Amino acid sequence: MELTEQSSGRTDGLLMFAITPPRRTTTPAEAQRIADRTVERLADLDLDALVLYDIDDETDRNPDERPFPYLPTLDPAEFRTRHLTGWERPVVVYRSTGKYSPTELTDWAAAQDPDRVSTVFVGASTSDSAVRTTLGQAQRLCREHAPDLALGGVAIPERHESRGDEHERMRRKQDAGVGFFVTQVVYDVGAAKSMVSDYHYACQDRGQKPVPVVFTLSVCGSPKTLEFLEWLGVHVPRWMRNDLRHTDDALTTSFNQCTAIADDLAQFCTRHEIPYGFNVESVSIRRAEIEASVRLAKHLRATTGTAASTS
Repeated sequence: MELTEQSSGRTDGLLMFAITPPRRTTTPAEAQRIADRTVERLADLDLDALVLYDIDDETDRNPDERPFPYLPTLDPAEFRTRHLTGWERPVVVYRSTGKYSPTELTDWAAAQDPDRVSTVFVGASTSDSAVRTTLGQAQRLCREHAPDLALGGVAIPERHESRGDEHERMRRKQDAGVGFFVTQVVYDVGAAKSMVSDYHYACQDRGQKPVPVVFTLSVCGSPKTLEFLEWLGVHVPRWMRNDLRHTDDALTTSFNQCTAIADDLAQFCTRHEIPYGFNVESVSIRRAEIEASVRLAKHLRATTGTAASTS
């Protein structure tokens, strides 16, 4: 069932799980092995969708040394069609629009089955970045050439906390055809609630229904992972950072923090009748953190009302 159709009229939340495609240097045989292992690992989670990220360098956004080196990955769309053939549920394919020409984006979008594929368009990390297609151009092309393809957008609570206008960005993206939002990793639950609250009331003032906001959660099992989250722009409150740095079991501490954040956001969105969901990811390639992310998704399915609808 197509993603926006799944989310319409629901009182519970969507549940997604996000992965990054293998490195570009990965052999086809190894890429297939990774894909098969991913399908096996996620088979029992009852997900609404699998998210495939489109990784960009982003060093122009943050000049500080990147905690984990940037390694180009396989194109997520190609990884899906060539290797993830065993995944039968919907897929959300990210597209960093600046990396592709208008023709490449148009041809790809028009060729997708909207019952199986949705997309999230991501703009340049800074206004100075050299791009082949702007976010606005990509959204317009999608409306014109693939009107049935569910289009998602990115929402960033930290940007709302510093600028106070992320809800207006969300409304403009919604006017441009965006049917759901996926946030940056949430550790600052107050910033996330402020953003979605302002978005909710801005829509209400204009007689407009808000679209689902899917909050991204990620476990943190080491100081290096914490450093990388902060490099990415994720705000980790000081008390939470202290807990993660001074515990003997950062993974369990982080897991508990993520479940508390999810419960808080689920209750808040339910109380305000804001459509919501959760997207679980691991920013680390450490096996322990990946497995903890799978456990987090399973926990969310069981405890926060994110029960998948049936077709």
